[in-house]
Amino acid sequence: MSATLSETTQASFVRHPIRLTLNGQVRELHVLPWTTLLDLLREQLDLMGSKKGCDHGQCGACTVLRDGKRINACLTLAVMCDGAELTTIEGLAGDGALHPMQQAFIRHDAFQCGYCTPGQICSAVGLANEGRAQTPGQISEWMSGNLCRCGAYNNIRDAIEEALPLCQQSPEQGDDQ
Repeated sequence: MSATLSETTQASFVRHPIRLTLNGQVRELHVLPWTTLLDLLREQLDLMGSKKGCDHGQCGACTVLRDGKRINACLTLAVMCDGAELTTIEGLAGDGALHPMQQAFIRHDAFQCGYCTPGQICSAVGLANEGRAQTPGQISEWMSGNLCRCGAYNNIRDAIEEALPLCQQSPEQGDDQ
């Protein structure tokens, strides 16, 4: 009975229209004002790559790209993404080929259980877009918001170091930060 009450209660709230580009596809959606981007992706759009780890923005398992920059989807309201271009792990590969960062993660065995891997890869692509990290120490520092409970940090760092030159945007594509 409580599930029915919850559905009835939710139906009485106004859903907000948003339009966004998700993995290259324009989507027009109506969302409740408190819906997080992570819940929208997982529960309404069936994109299960982004994970709900801590739900407090501390682990990075939910990392996705908004306009090429990494964000924690668990802390971002879906209504805040109106007009944005979003890329999830499902949208990185293209033309039948994995993204260079995905290929590097496989080559370096940069995952164990795989739970954090989508967030790690999206964060690494965002790091490449930022153009800040050049050394292994800088990569470790800038990736410190993404936790790996299995401890695959060395392999993750090595994969990112290998793929960075292949992923970094040219100056005219990126923006100054």
